[in-house]
Amino acid sequence: MTDQTDRSAFAAQAQALLKQMTLEEKLAQIVGFWDKGDGEAVAPLQGEFAEANTFAGATKNGLGHVTRVYGTRPIDPVERAAWLWNEQRRVVRETRLGIPMLVHEECLTGLSAWKAATFPTPLSWGASFDPDLVEEMAGLIGKSMRQLGIHQGLSPVLDVVRDPRWGRTEECISEDPYQVATTATAYVKGLQAEGVHATLKHFVGYSASQSGRNFGPVHAGPREIADVLLPPFEMAVIEGGV
Repeated sequence: MTDQTDRSAFAAQAQALLKQMTLEEKLAQIVGFWDKGDGEAVAPLQGEFAEANTFAGATKNGLGHVTRVYGTRPIDPVERAAWLWNEQRRVVRETRLGIPMLVHEECLTGLSAWKAATFPTPLSWGASFDPDLVEEMAGLIGKSMRQLGIHQGLSPVLDVVRDPRWGRTEECISEDPYQVATTATAYVKGLQAEGVHATLKHFVGYSASQSGRNFGPVHAGPREIADVLLPPFEMAVIEGGV
């Protein structure tokens, strides 16, 4: 009952905040800025919006997400954490509504940052047949991320391998949907237990592209989607609580 009450209170606060927001402030909350460490954005379209081409300009009305604060290039994590802390305080202090930014990073084989621990690839997770070990690993990854002020990890990959020619097979766990589901759900639980939100990747069916070509068309009927491609995402939502 307490959790339900808390969720209702948070929802009411969010709705009240939304009513106060201008169109510009709402748009800012769906923007992710990829800063490469020198104040300028990484593509795409980085030169199209002159004012938003710098981090200060992009955060004028607030900002939804900051991309790859630690992982864009080798950078001292302690110095970068101090920079991030100061920027979070600046955004809260200088914007009208004081909404802090969400920070996300890649963490498929550990936090993708200089000096961070590297773990085996998802293919190895599947080969281990040990979801408990994967959950423990994800917990260690999540702990290091949370200490650095990161809120969201861009993992795990729940794509079921359908064609070994596909160039992203090394990011996947297995060709068996149940194995993918149980292992990836364990990763979700471990990461989120440390306060870092997991991201289910990629879209359902992404790995079943024609001729194993990335971004190729997918010819999958309702039965294949329901029996093979969807179950990992379903389990990660229902049991993993992503």
